[in-house]
Amino acid sequence: MHLEQDGKKLLILDGTSRVIIEPWGVNSLRVRMTREVHMDDNNWALTEPVEDTEPQISFEEIDVTDPWYRSEEYAQYHQKGTQAKLVNGKITAKVSHEGWISFYNQKGELLTEEYWRNRNRINRYCVPLRIDARELKPIQGSTDYSLTARFEAYDDEKIFGMGQYQEKHLNKKGAILELAHRNSQASVPFMISSRGYGFLWNNPAIGTAVFGVNKTEWSAISTKKLDYFITAGDTPAEIEEQYSAAAGRTPMMPEYGMGYWQCKLRYRNQEELLAVAREHKKRGLPMDAIVVDFFHWTRQGDFKFEPRDWPDPEAMVRELGEMGIETVVSVWPTIDERSENFGAMAENGYLVSADRGNSNHMTWMGNTIFYDATHPGAQKYVWERCRENYYKKGIRCFWLDEAEPEYGPYDFDNYRYYEGTALQCSNRYPVGYAKGFYDGLRAEGETDIMSLVRCAWAGSQKYGVLTWSGDIHSSFRSMREQLQAGLSMSIAGIPWWTSDIGGFLGGDISDEHFKELLVRWFAWGAFCPVFRMHGERSPWYEREQEYIDGVRQLTSGQDNEVWSFGEDNYRILTRYLFIRERLRPYIRVCMEEAAKSGAPVMRPLFYDFPEDRTCWETEDAYMFGPDLLVAPVMEEGMRERQIYLPSGCKWTDAYTKKEYAGGQTITVPAPLDIIPVMIKEGKQYDIYE
Repeated sequence: MHLEQDGKKLLILDGTSRVIIEPWGVNSLRVRMTREVHMDDNNWALTEPVEDTEPQISFEEIDVTDPWYRSEEYAQYHQKGTQAKLVNGKITAKVSHEGWISFYNQKGELLTEEYWRNRNRINRYCVPLRIDARELKPIQGSTDYSLTARFEAYDDEKIFGMGQYQEKHLNKKGAILELAHRNSQASVPFMISSRGYGFLWNNPAIGTAVFGVNKTEWSAISTKKLDYFITAGDTPAEIEEQYSAAAGRTPMMPEYGMGYWQCKLRYRNQEELLAVAREHKKRGLPMDAIVVDFFHWTRQGDFKFEPRDWPDPEAMVRELGEMGIETVVSVWPTIDERSENFGAMAENGYLVSADRGNSNHMTWMGNTIFYDATHPGAQKYVWERCRENYYKKGIRCFWLDEAEPEYGPYDFDNYRYYEGTALQCSNRYPVGYAKGFYDGLRAEGETDIMSLVRCAWAGSQKYGVLTWSGDIHSSFRSMREQLQAGLSMSIAGIPWWTSDIGGFLGGDISDEHFKELLVRWFAWGAFCPVFRMHGERSPWYEREQEYIDGVRQLTSGQDNEVWSFGEDNYRILTRYLFIRERLRPYIRVCMEEAAKSGAPVMRPLFYDFPEDRTCWETEDAYMFGPDLLVAPVMEEGMRERQIYLPSGCKWTDAYTKKEYAGGQTITVPAPLDIIPVMIKEGKQYDIYE
């Protein structure tokens, strides 16, 4: 093994293995490893031009003789070795004479280091386990490798981010996370550590991240290289800004995105949808967007309105526009074998292929195959169909559903994309899905671009994606899980996030228990980046099955409008519609900051108060922008809430107007119509008039 410098890069060369450490923007490094002659040239999430920096690279020769041999008798065993150091602003990479890497901040404090347990006696751990920190193991009979990267674990470390997982813990220390997308699961492998660094696993392969108490381990089942990005900062905000500079930032949110979105499963026809919009306006209620959900088409993959149920989309969009309401239309990536587009897409290689067995990926409401969103030609083809059948009718915002995509089953080893096997690149699917529509809208001259997408990966944010948390259950437990999911997505660099208010699966609108859940969730939704009502609302309407040209049509769930849950609840829900409107100027400023610096709109308390150690422990409340602390009520029957107030300032209860000192836990009233919100000292907001 030997070390050498190549311009601004530090190289670790060992047989067929080559490691490259190089500056990648301010206070940041990129580390790559290959066993091939040429490094794989995929940048994946690291696509943005970053600020050029001048690293300092130095080498030092040291005595590495094992103390066992330090005597005249064994003088012939005395050895010299070379260690290296690369400094890029606030981050330093040190490479030992044996080739293992450790990372430090500008104060000389250890951030993290690779985990080595080999049998070399001059290794400081002196153990014969033969475990290396970096392993690219050839997969026999192929040109691919399985990959494992190991880092030391620290008892004091807390880990946040990583995307969206359906579990209750905000702190991922101790978690085992599948690096794969599923319905309601979005792997976005960027994390912020309480030790003062951010880490991106820059690899879209299917794998696992393990944040154990004995070691941290990242793995990929099949890949070509090791690739990660690490950045150091004095605050989480600085770390987030540096990461988003490398992976991309969200654009400015369109004005309609900041208001109220009305949605249900599903408005079955044009008149049904218009009737709801008209009623909203008749009642004087605000609404900024309304959604035409799935199966408004005849066949999946036709990408157009079924003319029987949607006879005049242009007139519908025009009337909604006159009411100040944006029309959002659902698009699915499933192509029915009977679709008018199936033949052309199959012939051009625009469909995901299977290595074995039946090529159908989903058989719900038809035999369908997913289109290949990693294929530039497929992206353009799908956009052109949507341009012709939606955009030209006035549609500017698209709901890109099934974006994982949702295979049945998730046999990732069986599918193949334009970019490679699903095992190697599957997590890039939602990026390509959103990019196709973003590029198409930009080409049409659109600047306010926003797509509602059911999944995301690192870098998705730069294509104007609003992610939501998928088909979740209607329960308080699920609501609690969505809080950490939204905060984790935000830390992972995806600032536009929402959930189905009330949950998606289940939720009987005549059930008093569900009504309480809906009211609590609706109030929380007013303090999320996007405020959106949705859900299947069981039981579904009992209708005879309908067919158009032999294609079964989908029925609908129960009503899901603010007046659907009883008069008392209607009064509460409308209150939050107007609270959201009063917050609009504040939300606009938060969205501007997200576009400018990558700052999350909703974020854990430690983001704004990193010096307060209790904030790193708090998982049941969050900051909505820099001024509002929000504490959702997530238990049935609860009528008061304990809240920890960060130290360093005073706080005012938006409901009671009572002022409290920071650095303490208080108990505040939380009747059914109130979500506790605390206002930071020096700020004024008329939340509860």
